[in-house]
Amino acid sequence: MQVQLWLLQRDFTAMYNKRTKPNPFVQIGAMKSKYPQFKSKRVGDKVVFIGELFIRPELPKYTISIEYNGNIRPKVTVISPILVEKPPHTFSDKSLCLYHSKNFCWDAKKLVAKQIMDWTIEWIYFYEYWLQTGTWIGPEVPHNNNDKKDE
Repeated sequence: MQVQLWLLQRDFTAMYNKRTKPNPFVQIGAMKSKYPQFKSKRVGDKVVFIGELFIRPELPKYTISIEYNGNIRPKVTVISPILVEKPPHTFSDKSLCLYHSKNFCWDAKKLVAKQIMDWTIEWIYFYEYWLQTGTWIGPEVPHNNNDKKDE
């Protein structure tokens, strides 16, 4: 537990005490510390986090699912409210596109509680703004949605 708390106090990627294999318990500890409303469930080597985010009083609560699977890009999905059909910055499986692979490379040493949750909160804010105005105000990289793969 002391190692996990030390990692959370530092503002950089999680270190695994010279371990090369991803440690899901570090991810679970970080999420419990920063987002206690999220529950975790282990499914093999994968960890699924589910919880609510309340961004602003005038916006609805969002129930989010995040699948962490080591070095594979975390899959973030909005469970509720139901998103409009074909929202911007989503993949064909309806998971959120939070970053472009040319600008950021996910690896298991990074914390879901830091990068992924921060970007998920921003994505929700930008989505709600887009619903009202039709303009996506968040950072983006031009790309064709037909070319979008799991980046």
